[in-house]
Amino acid sequence: MTTVTGEDDLVEYGFRRIIITITAVLCALLEIVDTTIVNVALTNMRGSLGATLTDVAWVITAYAIANVIVIPMTSWLSQQFGRRNYFAVSIIIFTVSSFLCGNATNIWELVAFRFIQGLGGGALLVTAQTIITESYPVAKRGMAQAIYGMGVIVGPTLGPPLGGYLVDHFSWPYIFYINIPIGIIATMLTLTFVKSPKYGEKLKSNQVDWWGIVFLASFIGSLQFVLEHGQQDDWFNDDLIVFLSVVSVVGFLLFVWRELTYKYPIVNLGVLKDGNLRVGIVMCFILGFGLYGSTLIIPIYTQSVLGWTATDAGLLLIPGSITTAFMMPIIGMLIQKGVPQSYMVAIGFFIFFCFTLWMHNVITPDTGVENMYWALILRGIGLGLLFVPITTMSLSTLKGKHIGEGAAFTGMMRQLGGSFGIAIITTSITRFSQVHRVNLIANLDPSKIEVQQRVEQLQRGFMAKGFSSNEALGKAYQILDYSVMKQSTILSYMDIFLYLGILFLCCIPIILFVKKGKSKINPADAMH
Repeated sequence: MTTVTGEDDLVEYGFRRIIITITAVLCALLEIVDTTIVNVALTNMRGSLGATLTDVAWVITAYAIANVIVIPMTSWLSQQFGRRNYFAVSIIIFTVSSFLCGNATNIWELVAFRFIQGLGGGALLVTAQTIITESYPVAKRGMAQAIYGMGVIVGPTLGPPLGGYLVDHFSWPYIFYINIPIGIIATMLTLTFVKSPKYGEKLKSNQVDWWGIVFLASFIGSLQFVLEHGQQDDWFNDDLIVFLSVVSVVGFLLFVWRELTYKYPIVNLGVLKDGNLRVGIVMCFILGFGLYGSTLIIPIYTQSVLGWTATDAGLLLIPGSITTAFMMPIIGMLIQKGVPQSYMVAIGFFIFFCFTLWMHNVITPDTGVENMYWALILRGIGLGLLFVPITTMSLSTLKGKHIGEGAAFTGMMRQLGGSFGIAIITTSITRFSQVHRVNLIANLDPSKIEVQQRVEQLQRGFMAKGFSSNEALGKAYQILDYSVMKQSTILSYMDIFLYLGILFLCCIPIILFVKKGKSKINPADAMH
C-alpha cells in the first residue's frame, strides 16, 4: 500500500492548502485567459507589425499547437523532474515568453514566442489540476475540482473584455505584460509551498521515449493546424491540409503502437483501461466543443451582426461566467454529500440543450442584451453542472500517479474538443450561409409586387439624397443584397445553436456507462 501513503502525504490542511489552491488556480487562469485575450487584439497587432490576416492568425495557432502537444506529456515530465520543479519552470517559461511576446518587433518573432509561451502554458493547466486534486483528501476532491473549475470556466470569458480594455486604453503588448507580475508571484509561491510526490527512479536519457515525443508532436501538431486553418484554406482542396491530415493519421497510429510496445512510454495509454476515464474523456471533448464553440459564436454574432464593440461583446459573457463560478462550490458540496455525479451531468447536458434552443429562438438582426441575458445565465448553470462532475467522475476510480495521467487526457480532450468545435462551427457558418443565401435569393422574385415596391422605395430614398436614377437603383440592390447576406448569416447561427443542442441532448445516454467510484465518501472525512 505504498502508493496510498504517498498519496496521503500530499494532502494539505489549513493555510498551506489555501495558498496552494490559490497558486494553482492563478496559473490555470493565466493559461486560459491567454488563449482568448489575444483574439480582440489581432487587428492592432496587424497594424503595428505590418502583418496579413493569415499571418496574424498564427499568433493563436502557434499557442494552441504548443498547448496540445505538451498537455499529454505533463504527467511524464512531472515524474522526470519532480512536480514542483516542473511547475515552477513552466511558470517561468510562460512569464519570460510573455515579456518577449510584448517586445516582439515582427509577426514571426511574436509567433515563435507564442509557441514557447504555449509550451509553458499547457503544462500549467494539467499540473494545476493534479496539484489541487492531490492537496485535498478523497472526500473533498469534488470541492477541489470545483475550485479549479472556477478558473477554467471564467478564464475564456475574462479574456476578451480584459483584452479589449487593455488594447483600447494602452496598447496590445500590455495583454502579455499583465502576466509578468502574476507569474513572478506564482513562481515564488510554488517553490515555497508545493510538494512533489515521490515517483521512484528517473529515466536515463537513453530510456527516454524520443520516438513517442516525435510521433505525438507530429500527430497532435498537424491535427491542430488542420483544425485551425482548414476553413480559410478550403479544407481538402489545399495540398498542405491534405498532407498534414495524412501526417496526423500516420502519426497517431505510430504513436499508439509505440506507447503500447515501449517499456517507458511518454504517455501511459494503460490508464485508459479505466472505464470512467474513457467515458469522461468523451464528455470532456463534448464539453470543450460546447464551451469554446459557444464562446466563439456569441461574440462573432454580436460584433458582426449587431455591430457591438469587442469590449461590449466580451462583457455580455461575464454574468454567465459569474453564475458558473457561483455554482462551482455548491456543486462541490453536493458531490461531497454523495449526490450522484451522473445525475448532475445529465441535468447539465439538458440545461445546455435548453440554452441553445433559447438562443436559436431569440437571435435576430436587432436582438438586445435583455433577450440573451437569461439564456447566458442558463448556460452558466449548465456549465457548472457539467465541468466539476465530469472531471471528478473521470478521475474518481484512479489513484496515485494515474490521477495526473488521467487529468492529462481530460485536459487534452477538452482542448481538442474546443479546436474541433471552433473548426466545425466556422466552416458550418460559411457553408450554411451560402445555402440560406441561395434559398433567400430564390424567393426575391423581381416580378413580385412586394420586391418591386421595396426596390422603388429604396431608389426614391437615394434619389432624394442627390443620386441619379441609375446610381440610386444600384444602391437599392446593394442594400437588398446586404440584408439577404445578414439574414442568411443569422439563419446559419440559428442552425448552429440547434445542432449544438441536439449534440448535447444525444450525450445524456452516455451517462449509463459510468460506474460508481470505489472511494466511498465518509461524512466524517468531509467535516475536516
